[in-house]
Amino acid sequence: MITATIGRLFLDAYNKKYGKNYDAKTFFVEVYHPLFFDSNKYLQWVQNSPFVQMKKGQKVETLSKEERKEKIQEFIAKVEGCTTPDASIAPGFPASEEKEYATTSGQVTNINFNFEQDNIFLSWIGSSLGVGLQGGLSILFSNSVILLDIFEGWKLYRKVITENEKLKGNQINTWNGQWLAHRYDVRGFHSDYPIAGFNPFETTREGMSIATQSWIKVIIGISQHFNNPQIMGYIYNFGQTNTTIGFIPFSLNHIRRPIQLYEKLFGTEEGRMAENLWGTEFGFKACCQKGAIGIEAMQPKGLKQYMTPMNGKDLKVPKYDEKQSMNFHTYQIWLLAMLNDEELWTKSIEFAQMLQAYVNKDKKLSTKRGNMVKNILATSSKKSFLSALSDIAHDVESFKEIEDNAKIIHMMPTDNVTYYLTLVRFHYAGLSNKNNA
Repeated sequence: MITATIGRLFLDAYNKKYGKNYDAKTFFVEVYHPLFFDSNKYLQWVQNSPFVQMKKGQKVETLSKEERKEKIQEFIAKVEGCTTPDASIAPGFPASEEKEYATTSGQVTNINFNFEQDNIFLSWIGSSLGVGLQGGLSILFSNSVILLDIFEGWKLYRKVITENEKLKGNQINTWNGQWLAHRYDVRGFHSDYPIAGFNPFETTREGMSIATQSWIKVIIGISQHFNNPQIMGYIYNFGQTNTTIGFIPFSLNHIRRPIQLYEKLFGTEEGRMAENLWGTEFGFKACCQKGAIGIEAMQPKGLKQYMTPMNGKDLKVPKYDEKQSMNFHTYQIWLLAMLNDEELWTKSIEFAQMLQAYVNKDKKLSTKRGNMVKNILATSSKKSFLSALSDIAHDVESFKEIEDNAKIIHMMPTDNVTYYLTLVRFHYAGLSNKNNA
């Protein structure tokens, strides 16, 4: 099962980094269990496991040191006497149907695999490395560096949960999401003071808990921390009924691209402030259904309504002021990133400027010319664009922009036409807003 595979990947990396020689059981007993379960606040809750099955009158909050020792002894005995592991002792494994446990498995098979007891211990380690995100889904990354960085966060979670009585337990995966976003924040993380500026907490009726982090914040952090062109993640949810999305590739080059373009064209400071706007159009699950996470998943919320002009009406964009500029810029940059050609930024600006000059040159003809330009901006296909463009070709001074853009649209892949024409419309609307300010 994937949890055991990730557990093995982590343990091998841990032994290599720290010069240890732990097998799965020894690591579980000497490192993992003291962090997660040898306390009156657990870091993780695995339904039906010996750690959560209490005798009459017992509660996790009041277990003695001796009672917690009995729990792990009971768990190890159950593992050693196991012939077919289930979800009660191996997170991510199939549930035991005959015992009618509430959880079910997302990947049940009738293929007989060789069973090794190590896999049970590894599955606990692996399940605790899941990165919990808003929307209820989690990611298991098959990257040893990420797994080791997540592990470093475990010790800090134990520290803050022990020191804060109001903070509830059992949120290790949610913590992992917050910690990873913080750990890979290029401007907010300091290795000497790892929790400085880190505030993942929210207040609830019951006290305090860890707030869930957005998927885009985690992935942007990873893309800026690693030079890898791609990384693989397993997307899932373990709950009353498990959800399996499967293995999804994250194209880190594509995710970095719009962020880099934004900072190049509008400055690093504004680019960092705009990071929360990326990837807001679709939910994480919808993005995964595309089969891969890349530039398309980075689309900012609100852009879609501008990509298909309706009945030739003018494009209405937010006023070009400081408050709205970041939204405006993310729309432009995402379109440019989808086009994958930086030269089209300059070409689209020059074309928009030419159209503005054409309309404004003669006030007596501004209404007529404005309508002709509106027809150009309202097109959404090669044929309609070239047809509308030909209507003004004989009447412009700067014919080069007409010729260049006719060639650009003619040679462009059909899917990119909408992106380019929308980018031109945004530039034109931005120029109009500035002129009318």
